[in-house]
Amino acid sequence: MDWVLIGISAVAGYLLGSFPTGYLMGRIHRIDIRRFGSGRTGGTNVLRTLGWLPALITAATDVLKGMAAVWLARTLGAPSAGHAMAAVCAVLGHNYTFTLKFRGGAGVAPMVGATALLSFPVAAYLLPVGLAVMAISRYASLGSLTLSVLFPLGIAVQWAGHRVPHAYLAASLIMSLVVILAHRPNIRRLLSGTERKIGQRATPNDAGESLAPPGADPTR
Repeated sequence: MDWVLIGISAVAGYLLGSFPTGYLMGRIHRIDIRRFGSGRTGGTNVLRTLGWLPALITAATDVLKGMAAVWLARTLGAPSAGHAMAAVCAVLGHNYTFTLKFRGGAGVAPMVGATALLSFPVAAYLLPVGLAVMAISRYASLGSLTLSVLFPLGIAVQWAGHRVPHAYLAASLIMSLVVILAHRPNIRRLLSGTERKIGQRATPNDAGESLAPPGADPTR
């Protein structure tokens, strides 16, 4: 029975993560968000393209997707491995949305939401650190990468103190890896000094990225 619940949790987590918040926000404003800026559907690209309010709505909804995935797994009575699978699959669904030809965001918001339910103290103490890095550096990607490193470390401390099961640690490590891999173009731009800062607007001709077709890799 446990394996069935784990499987259901994984599928439900992916479907919840696949809700295309940023894409729908773009459609409300009569644009295809994938043709602007980085081509991603997350809150950062929505911010650069549409402004703060659509970005906050997108980010908040994407955080809720991660929370909902873990909450549902718990409500179904799944074991800790089911909670972990729901968290990981929510991030995968966000990044590789099946309705958007398996493209999407970078996974930060659903990772934050999932982590908040896997270990609220970790999210509560470390999320402000990531936000502070964003505010000081004005690089959203740098704050996101900071969280992707700190969250697994925080979960590891909780695990070492027997406060969370090992499945939560495994989920945190996998989510972190998925987010870091999604940020490879950002890492290259940070190293080269060409990364966009918070507040810089995206346009249809922004570095030529937005001219790529929706299914193409805008980072190439």
